[in-house]
Amino acid sequence: MTARRAAGAEHRDHRSLHERIAADLRDEIMSGDLAPGAKVPSTVRLKERFDASSATIQKALQLLKDEGLVVGRAGAAVTVREHRQRTMRPAAYMAPVGSGERFRWLTEAEKHGGAARSRLLDVAEVVPPADVRGLLGLADDETAVLRRQILTIADEPVELVASYYPVDIARGTAVAENRKIRGGTPTLLAELGFPPRVSVDRVSARIPTQEQAAALELPGNLPVLRTLRVVCTDGERPIEVTVMVKAGHLYELQYEFTPASPAP
Repeated sequence: MTARRAAGAEHRDHRSLHERIAADLRDEIMSGDLAPGAKVPSTVRLKERFDASSATIQKALQLLKDEGLVVGRAGAAVTVREHRQRTMRPAAYMAPVGSGERFRWLTEAEKHGGAARSRLLDVAEVVPPADVRGLLGLADDETAVLRRQILTIADEPVELVASYYPVDIARGTAVAENRKIRGGTPTLLAELGFPPRVSVDRVSARIPTQEQAAALELPGNLPVLRTLRVVCTDGERPIEVTVMVKAGHLYELQYEFTPASPAP
């Protein structure tokens, strides 16, 4: 064997059996094969399917209960929870809203059921992470205005958001004040003369940091979806870079694209 596994060599899943069983059932829930409200196969059927003991099956189901994907108690049927997986469409809440209207994320999120809210955690001038500095065109020691918030649906934390703004745009405006902005920052930036024109997302799956796991009340070591978004105004000037983190087992992102017309 070389450092790179020889072609055709068998790879083993080194997770414990109950983790592997939970992974297979989780995939069926997220793909819709086990629909919301559906009963999870009985312990007897799962024992036969996975060649596992009752105790192992119960440990697998407990993982899914801890993740909020299924509900049930010992000795009773276990069912898939309603409205657990949410499909978020970033394009639906990027545009500014009219004066006095609510931030589009809130109205879009409420289509999944439950009241949506944002809670502002802090506002400060900080030196951003390296990837954010690169997108904003900042030197290693330059600062940006940070607005950090947690988004909830039905009082459940669903997304941790950290948005960074160039100091020359944000300082002295509501962006730098420790209060909510009616309609969200896209509306305010447009009013300040920096309308959002182009948004680019980079999405990755990562193991959550300690802060992310605590803020989102995540069970175990499941991955999160991390979106790094840069928003540019006229002249391709970056006006906002945001890091959004949400539970990977509860959310999917939907992007829509229109193919470019062929050149004449």
